[in-house]
Amino acid sequence: MGFSYLILMVTIATAFASPINNQIHLLKPHSGSAGYKHSNLNCLSWRLAVETDNLQDWTVVPQECADYVGHYMLGKQYRQDCDYVAAEAYKYAKGLNLTGDGKDVWVFDIDETTLSNLPYYALDTVAFGAIPYNATLFDEWVTKAAAPAIPGNLKLYKQLVRLGFKIVFLSGTREAFEQPRIRNLKAVGYTQWEKLILKGDNDHGNAVEYKSSKRKALEEAGYRIRGNIGDQWSDLLGSNAGDRTFKVPDPMYYIG
Repeated sequence: MGFSYLILMVTIATAFASPINNQIHLLKPHSGSAGYKHSNLNCLSWRLAVETDNLQDWTVVPQECADYVGHYMLGKQYRQDCDYVAAEAYKYAKGLNLTGDGKDVWVFDIDETTLSNLPYYALDTVAFGAIPYNATLFDEWVTKAAAPAIPGNLKLYKQLVRLGFKIVFLSGTREAFEQPRIRNLKAVGYTQWEKLILKGDNDHGNAVEYKSSKRKALEEAGYRIRGNIGDQWSDLLGSNAGDRTFKVPDPMYYIG
């Protein structure tokens, strides 16, 4: 016992004395994704605050974090994070007992959940959300119907269909863009769904209120929301959110 204790104390002392360990365990890292330096703002902590909904009502990515967000979104970590969420969602879904009556549904958001707008957000005029949102330019992008699928969530979608879930797409996209959205979804592999719900002229309130009302209408029509996945907390908060919700990362913009 005495010898083991001595070995433990030597190990601890060595760890504290080692410059390498001090480098590894920095409490405030000064480099972001791919080693790019950033300012005194800790962009890693900023992104964590965004993902946990501790930072709310922000309008643009801090200028000093634009490169950090860009490298995260274009790098493997973002893809791995999305894949991990999708894998957990599937693990949950395959453990459910479906009734077989066609009323067990899974709700998907569209932007940054099923479709990726990264080709648009990577533009110099957008800078991964560090430049204020331009509705005209974004609408032009949506009209092109050129957004790629998010691979992990496309895989999840196909798995859920095979399990027998009915798919509902619920988006804040306006109804005027219904046809481009249908073309885009089908072109990248989302080929069937129970409902595609877009925002009409008579839909009012913020995103939480809008999505809550649409989910409530689904349940009043007899559907059971067994799962719900989105990139914004406003996709998942409010009433009738479903039996379980899943949040995929998105540090590029905030919708309250």
